[in-house]
Amino acid sequence: MSDIIKLLPDSVANQIAAGEVIQRPASVVKELVENAVDAGATNITVVLKDAGRTLIQVVDNGSGMSPTDARMAFERHSTSKITVADDLFSLRTMGFRGEALASIAAIAQVELISMRREDTVGTQLLISGSKVESQQPAAAAPGTNLMVKNIFFNVPARRKFLKKDSVELNNILHEFERLALVNPDLDLTIIHNDMTLHQLRHGSLKQRIGNLFGKSMERQLIPIETETSIVKITGFVGLPENARKRGALQYLFVNGRNMRHPYFHKAILNCYEQLIRPEEQPNYFVNFEVDPSTIDVNIHPTKNEIKFENEQAIWQILNAAVRESLGKFNAVPSIDFDRDNDVPEIPAFNPNAEVIPDFSASADYNPFAESEVASPSSPSSWQGSRSAGLDNWEMLFQSFEKGREETIHPDSDTLFGGGTTGVAGNDIVASRINADDEFIEPTVDKSVGGEGTPKSTIQLNDKYIITPTATGLLIIDKHRAHVRVLYETYAKSCADAPLPSQKVMFPEAVNLTPARIAILNEYRKEIAEMGFDLESMAADTWVINGIPAGISDSDNVQLLTSLLDDLQIGTDVTQRSVRQSIALHLAKAAAVNANRQLSDSEVEHLLSNLFSLSTPAYTPDGNKVIAEISTPEIRSLF
Repeated sequence: MSDIIKLLPDSVANQIAAGEVIQRPASVVKELVENAVDAGATNITVVLKDAGRTLIQVVDNGSGMSPTDARMAFERHSTSKITVADDLFSLRTMGFRGEALASIAAIAQVELISMRREDTVGTQLLISGSKVESQQPAAAAPGTNLMVKNIFFNVPARRKFLKKDSVELNNILHEFERLALVNPDLDLTIIHNDMTLHQLRHGSLKQRIGNLFGKSMERQLIPIETETSIVKITGFVGLPENARKRGALQYLFVNGRNMRHPYFHKAILNCYEQLIRPEEQPNYFVNFEVDPSTIDVNIHPTKNEIKFENEQAIWQILNAAVRESLGKFNAVPSIDFDRDNDVPEIPAFNPNAEVIPDFSASADYNPFAESEVASPSSPSSWQGSRSAGLDNWEMLFQSFEKGREETIHPDSDTLFGGGTTGVAGNDIVASRINADDEFIEPTVDKSVGGEGTPKSTIQLNDKYIITPTATGLLIIDKHRAHVRVLYETYAKSCADAPLPSQKVMFPEAVNLTPARIAILNEYRKEIAEMGFDLESMAADTWVINGIPAGISDSDNVQLLTSLLDDLQIGTDVTQRSVRQSIALHLAKAAAVNANRQLSDSEVEHLLSNLFSLSTPAYTPDGNKVIAEISTPEIRSLF
């Protein structure tokens, strides 16, 4: 029997390695820019065609390569960063494995033009699918110009699973932002289809943050800085009031390298526990400087997962540094009793000054006592007017209540229905959720009170509605229930026809990042059909002229930007699912706030609309709306 174990050819081994190192066009951008940084470049330009599908070009003014180095750079495990194993414990470069260029050349067509500063002529190298096609002298500027064309051209399965251009461009932009933040001292430019998306000049980290995410972001940051024998921590954390439900900007760096570290992320979140809502996330940009021998970056080929030797100690230092910065921001100025120049000056008495009538109430004044209304022309008209405002106050209150009930009628579609048909007669239904959290079809409970109406409902902590049923108590999250009802309304309405738009009194300008602009351009039609009236004013500035009808008391800029963040989901989506995503976002924006007290009629109408739905137990994104405490569970408490 012949031997069956064989050594794989280098081209096959490189394609296998590329599966870990090169996952999408954004991976190519990351590897090539990091190589340019390691080469000492101060100016790096990234040029893209079709979101990197057709072309990824990185041009730098770094050290360049000799003809021999250019050829060797694409061999597997060839690197200039380390020579012996001990070098792994003192790394100060981004790359060191020697896998990136070999992996890129295995799944794309590569053209390299490079020249060292001391040379008079450069070298041009052409590689296709790991095969070197030619190498020859060429005119070149000092530095390196590397073009990656037709990524995954020889791996059709991988190319087929690339997402649409808008999604891949978003991934590239996010990777570019991480690289730009960790290298604020470099000039960086990114161009897509001949349009400049970012042109960043070197500066401080705070300036780089403002250039990437808008100048307003600079005003939302608090500096943190601390230094110990173990670690030096610098950077910025966001103000609590600027925390985000989606799309929070959260970046961690160590020794000039991006990293993901859930443990340190938790240390920062702990500092915000009493300052922001549980569903919100703070912005932060935190850099760690440690001895390279105390960290291990050689865990994963992408080098984003890093182990720390003094992890627990650094956690405590980070937590204390963030708390200190937040404490300084929230400090209340104390009163200085030693200062006497702030005492208000009391004017001297002037007997000839005009006497101003005193409208303060006398000690025996009774606001509920009956009194005749004085004539406006009489000397006591001020007193009479004061009493008149309280005459017949019971009638006034009754008319107010009548007007209020007419405005918020249980059958009205304005506040809670939105066109959704409720249960006939506003019947409140008895429902049950089984052990598997599945909602059982509700049945009307006639025994609780009247024609299926509840005997009573209680609003607990202005967040929950508690109502009795035949089998126990139902606890309903008020905000989520309204989200469930409004989502059905928006989703059904936009399926039939575009939602109406209401003009805003004062159009608002909003500066959008390139990533958000890419999403807006991709889903412009769907966003317009959901009621947004948007107009482009400049490359990165849009004006909000109208918002979906029925949404009030909202921050329109935040509404639009958070919607665009929600649509950055990283996967292909159908037109229907895009509209559903927008409908859910609008429902959350328009739903009643958890801290608002509802009237009895509003509660009845909300519950009747909720239980008329086929799936009332959960919101569209999977959050529980209804919970039940059964009668046996209540008995067990006693």
